[in-house]
Amino acid sequence: MKVGLCTLALSVAILCVPAAADWQFRSRPDLAPPRLNITIPATDAVENGYLFLAPFAGYPDTPSEQHGPRQAGPYIFRDNGDLVWSGYALYSIWATNFQAGRWKGKDILFSFEGDHNAGYGHGHGHVTFMDHHYETVRELRAGSHKLVDKHEFHIINEQTGLIQIYQPVPRDLTQFGASPEQQWIVNAIIQELDISTGKLLFEWSSLDHVTPDEAILPINPGQAGSGYNSSDAWDYFHINSVDKDSNGNYLISARDACAVHKINGTDGSIIWRLNGNRSDFKMANGTRFCFQHHARWLKQDNDIEIISLYDNSAHGTENSGGSLVHTAPTSSGKILKLNTTSWSAELLGAYYPPDDLLSKSQGSTQVLPGGNVLVGWGSEGAITEFTSDGTPIFHAYLDSGFLGQGVENYRAFRYNWTGLPSEDPAIVALHNEHGTSIYVSWNGDTQTAFWRFYAVADEFGSREFLGEIERRSFETNLHVPNKKLTAVVAESLDVLGKVLTSTATVKTEQEILPASAKDDSWPNSVNSIHEAKPEGKLSQSSKWEEYAILKFQRLGLNAGDDF
Repeated sequence: MKVGLCTLALSVAILCVPAAADWQFRSRPDLAPPRLNITIPATDAVENGYLFLAPFAGYPDTPSEQHGPRQAGPYIFRDNGDLVWSGYALYSIWATNFQAGRWKGKDILFSFEGDHNAGYGHGHGHVTFMDHHYETVRELRAGSHKLVDKHEFHIINEQTGLIQIYQPVPRDLTQFGASPEQQWIVNAIIQELDISTGKLLFEWSSLDHVTPDEAILPINPGQAGSGYNSSDAWDYFHINSVDKDSNGNYLISARDACAVHKINGTDGSIIWRLNGNRSDFKMANGTRFCFQHHARWLKQDNDIEIISLYDNSAHGTENSGGSLVHTAPTSSGKILKLNTTSWSAELLGAYYPPDDLLSKSQGSTQVLPGGNVLVGWGSEGAITEFTSDGTPIFHAYLDSGFLGQGVENYRAFRYNWTGLPSEDPAIVALHNEHGTSIYVSWNGDTQTAFWRFYAVADEFGSREFLGEIERRSFETNLHVPNKKLTAVVAESLDVLGKVLTSTATVKTEQEILPASAKDDSWPNSVNSIHEAKPEGKLSQSSKWEEYAILKFQRLGLNAGDDF
């Protein structure tokens, strides 16, 4: 069950906003990332790597109600919810399908960025690449005067990229139950592009190979578009993922046909259909799916093909006003074994949500290198990691409090990643009656093991060593008791003690507390923060995070409350 902390009166809801998003980092007060609501803490069995997410608000804000993350965008998190990198505002307008990959032998990040048609889940934009310094190195656009959709970008052999396009076109649709005025249909297109040059290498269009009578959702009553205009075109097929095998053939997930198609990479002909109303396979118990996402080949060996997919088993618009169609009680991740001699489908693995989630849109199933499976629950705004036998070993919602209501996330991934930002670390020194507290962070950094702090003693930059703190989370702090420092600077050190970079020198500022903070509740005693010592590596803590907890306690709200 999602936690609902604040569906109270508006005045109370407004009071809850800072505790849920603001006051997280003193060195980066501009960042208000989602706070993960972790209901099954990660066990030792979770695989290595960070969580790659791009949560956004599925519901529009109103004057009296605001849901979803305050800063929608791509994020990298640790399993405990600690922020590694915020990509907020680094990708413009709207970003989704955020992943790590390799291009020409180098690790890169990529994400869709562009416009979003929330009514039918379409996007129109391009794919942007960043290197491990978080600098943009490439923007890739569709070929043949078309616009990339949000649903897919998949790198093949570190050289080419698979994209997908929704192209509205006018057609006579009366034979499929349309009125003469309903003339618009979506031609679902895939392209393979050379990433370096943008050259179009292959294109396939659904209307050239699949007739609209394969649609599961008819043009009326308009659950997949009513066809009256190009923005409301009938999305009879709705491609949402593309993969490619070593033989040059393509695997296409057609959500609104409830089918996965294998496409000949030479002439575009359909090799086989899985599920839907023209399946070439006998579907055994548990193998059927509908409105699915994220089909991927896992293995191919002669007549055996193993694929993974996310089975939504539900369809609806991106807000609560949409009509919901569902074919199973919950959504699930699935691994299917296909035999192209007996033409039978067998269920090898199924991964069901701990909280009986049914996602009407979006979703992903990632089989990890060690055999675990990470499932993103799409419009339900949650993620779960399972062992291969289906045991959940980590489960979290992608924001907390009332901001957790309405949060959505298209796909979720786990990757190993090394980040070394090109920007300087952020540092601030704050003085109060107990002394000076220094806070430092470096957005996206994964290499810093320790922070070394200095006071700047004079105008010539002479330094006085204050202490060295082990870096354990996004922000690290050091408290110098009973002393007001004039200026400070910090150095980042890796695990071998090598200095990676230095912060700018900053002057000490007067500490400003939240308006609702009180002396008896604010954790500003020297016992609650780490004092500077001449030697030793001290653990890090954030009194600002403690404040957020205290603020909820003062309101009489607990993490498990639901209103």
